[in-house]
Amino acid sequence: MVTLKGKNIYLRALEPEDLEFLYELENNELIWEVSNTSTPYSNFILKQYLENSYKDIFEAKQLRLVICISDSDKPIGCIDLFDFLPKHKRVGVGMIISSKEDLQKGYASEALKMICNYVFTHLDIHQVYANITEDNKPSISLFENAKFKKVGIKLDWIYSFGKFKNELLYQLVNE
Repeated sequence: MVTLKGKNIYLRALEPEDLEFLYELENNELIWEVSNTSTPYSNFILKQYLENSYKDIFEAKQLRLVICISDSDKPIGCIDLFDFLPKHKRVGVGMIISSKEDLQKGYASEALKMICNYVFTHLDIHQVYANITEDNKPSISLFENAKFKKVGIKLDWIYSFGKFKNELLYQLVNE
């Protein structure tokens, strides 16, 4: 896959060298809520995942790209395409910026814009959607600023830390 380059960041495919970064990211309990993870990942499992990450999105129905800062090549997060359904021309998107020091710098906004442009241009997608818990104000703001529209609420959808949360469904339709 061609690296997707923006002004401050670029998106690239997973590499074997990302094992330690993925280990830290996937074993962060704070993001398990949105990733449907309930147990830690071992290096062994993540190494297998990396070995299979070369699969085409049309085969795997998903794609994970690493978000890197252009100046330093530092990986700061991941952006995922999931539930890719070419027949219906739609795909889900999710993103995580791994450290607080890299938040509020425009990286997530730039990554979201780049991935939407990629799916509309190269994958012939008609709509991109995102699932966001209603208490995740930064993500709601991010997606609304990217012109995603709130189209639904899934009541008591996510069970996390002993309570249920509603999940909002956002869509961006390629006009």
